[in-house]
Amino acid sequence: MIQRFAAFFALAVLLSATPVHADARGEAKQWVSFGIEVAQRGLWREAIYRWEKATELDPTYAPAFNNLAIGYEHEGQMEKAAQAYDRALTLAPKDAQIRQNYELFKEINDRTAAANEKP
Repeated sequence: MIQRFAAFFALAVLLSATPVHADARGEAKQWVSFGIEVAQRGLWREAIYRWEKATELDPTYAPAFNNLAIGYEHEGQMEKAAQAYDRALTLAPKDAQIRQNYELFKEINDRTAAANEKP
Protein backbone atom coordinates (compact mmCIF):
# COMPACT_ATOMS: atom_id res chain seq x y z
CA MET A 1 0.00 0.00 0.00
CA ILE A 2 2.80 2.42 0.90
CA GLN A 3 4.67 1.63 -2.32
CA ARG A 4 1.54 2.28 -4.33
CA PHE A 5 1.02 5.62 -2.60
CA ALA A 6 4.67 6.56 -3.17
CA ALA A 7 4.38 5.71 -6.87
CA PHE A 8 1.16 7.72 -7.15
CA PHE A 9 2.73 10.67 -5.33
CA ALA A 10 5.83 10.57 -7.57
CA LEU A 11 3.62 10.52 -10.67
CA ALA A 12 1.53 13.41 -9.37
CA VAL A 13 4.65 15.47 -8.70
CA LEU A 14 6.02 14.71 -12.16
CA LEU A 15 2.78 15.60 -13.91
CA SER A 16 2.30 18.79 -11.93
CA ALA A 17 5.89 19.91 -12.55
CA THR A 18 5.78 19.52 -16.32
CA PRO A 19 3.12 22.16 -17.08
CA VAL A 20 4.82 24.69 -14.82
CA HIS A 21 8.00 24.55 -16.90
CA ALA A 22 6.01 24.58 -20.11
CA ASP A 23 4.04 27.57 -18.86
CA ALA A 24 7.24 29.38 -17.89
CA ARG A 25 8.76 28.72 -21.32
CA GLY A 26 5.60 29.87 -23.09
CA GLU A 27 5.41 33.01 -21.00
CA ALA A 28 9.12 33.70 -21.54
CA LYS A 29 8.62 33.35 -25.30
CA GLN A 30 5.81 35.92 -25.15
CA TRP A 31 8.06 38.36 -23.28
CA VAL A 32 10.84 37.80 -25.83
CA SER A 33 8.48 38.40 -28.75
CA PHE A 34 7.15 41.58 -27.22
CA GLY A 35 10.71 42.70 -26.54
CA ILE A 36 11.55 42.22 -30.21
CA GLU A 37 8.52 44.28 -31.22
CA VAL A 38 9.44 47.22 -29.00
CA ALA A 39 13.12 47.03 -29.99
CA GLN A 40 12.06 47.32 -33.65
CA ARG A 41 10.36 50.57 -32.67
CA GLY A 42 13.57 51.82 -31.06
CA LEU A 43 12.40 51.28 -27.48
CA TRP A 44 15.52 49.46 -26.34
CA ARG A 45 15.16 50.02 -22.60
CA GLU A 46 11.67 48.57 -22.74
CA ALA A 47 12.97 45.63 -24.77
CA ILE A 48 15.71 44.98 -22.22
CA TYR A 49 13.13 45.03 -19.45
CA ARG A 50 11.04 42.44 -21.33
CA TRP A 51 14.04 40.20 -22.02
CA GLU A 52 15.22 40.43 -18.42
CA LYS A 53 11.74 39.34 -17.34
CA ALA A 54 11.89 36.42 -19.79
CA THR A 55 15.20 35.24 -18.30
CA GLU A 56 13.68 35.42 -14.82
CA LEU A 57 10.67 33.37 -15.89
CA ASP A 58 12.77 30.73 -17.63
CA PRO A 59 16.48 30.88 -16.83
CA THR A 60 17.10 28.04 -19.30
CA TYR A 61 15.73 29.85 -22.38
CA ALA A 62 18.81 30.70 -24.44
CA PRO A 63 17.07 33.01 -26.97
CA ALA A 64 16.02 35.30 -24.12
CA PHE A 65 19.65 35.69 -23.05
CA ASN A 66 20.74 36.19 -26.67
CA ASN A 67 18.24 39.02 -27.18
CA LEU A 68 19.13 40.50 -23.80
CA ALA A 69 22.78 40.53 -24.85
CA ILE A 70 21.89 42.35 -28.06
CA GLY A 71 19.91 44.90 -26.07
CA TYR A 72 22.72 45.50 -23.61
CA GLU A 73 25.15 45.79 -26.51
CA HIS A 74 22.94 48.36 -28.22
CA GLU A 75 22.79 50.40 -25.01
CA GLY A 76 26.57 50.26 -24.54
CA GLN A 77 26.45 47.94 -21.52
CA MET A 78 29.22 45.71 -22.81
CA GLU A 79 29.98 43.83 -19.59
CA LYS A 80 26.33 42.88 -19.19
CA ALA A 81 26.18 41.94 -22.87
CA ALA A 82 29.18 39.64 -22.47
CA GLN A 83 27.59 37.96 -19.46
CA ALA A 84 24.30 37.45 -21.28
CA TYR A 85 26.08 36.01 -24.34
CA ASP A 86 28.05 33.67 -22.05
CA ARG A 87 24.82 32.43 -20.48
CA ALA A 88 23.15 31.98 -23.89
CA LEU A 89 26.13 30.01 -25.20
CA THR A 90 26.25 27.87 -22.07
CA LEU A 91 22.59 26.99 -22.55
CA ALA A 92 22.80 26.45 -26.32
CA PRO A 93 26.45 25.98 -27.37
CA LYS A 94 25.54 24.74 -30.86
CA ASP A 95 23.04 27.49 -31.70
CA ALA A 96 24.44 29.10 -34.85
CA GLN A 97 22.53 32.39 -34.42
CA ILE A 98 23.75 32.92 -30.86
CA ARG A 99 27.30 32.01 -31.83
CA GLN A 100 27.21 34.41 -34.80
CA ASN A 101 25.87 37.25 -32.65
CA TYR A 102 28.54 36.60 -30.04
CA GLU A 103 31.33 36.50 -32.63
CA LEU A 104 30.20 39.85 -34.08
CA PHE A 105 29.99 41.32 -30.57
CA LYS A 106 33.46 40.06 -29.76
CA GLU A 107 34.92 41.38 -33.01
CA ILE A 108 33.45 44.86 -32.49
CA ASN A 109 34.48 44.87 -28.85
CA ASP A 110 38.05 43.86 -29.74
CA ARG A 111 38.30 46.58 -32.40
CA THR A 112 36.98 49.21 -30.02
CA ALA A 113 39.43 48.15 -27.31
CA ALA A 114 42.33 48.24 -29.79
CA ALA A 115 41.33 51.70 -31.03
CA ASN A 116 41.16 53.00 -27.47
CA GLU A 117 44.65 51.67 -26.72
CA LYS A 118 46.34 53.64 -29.51
CA PRO A 119 48.22 56.73 -28.30
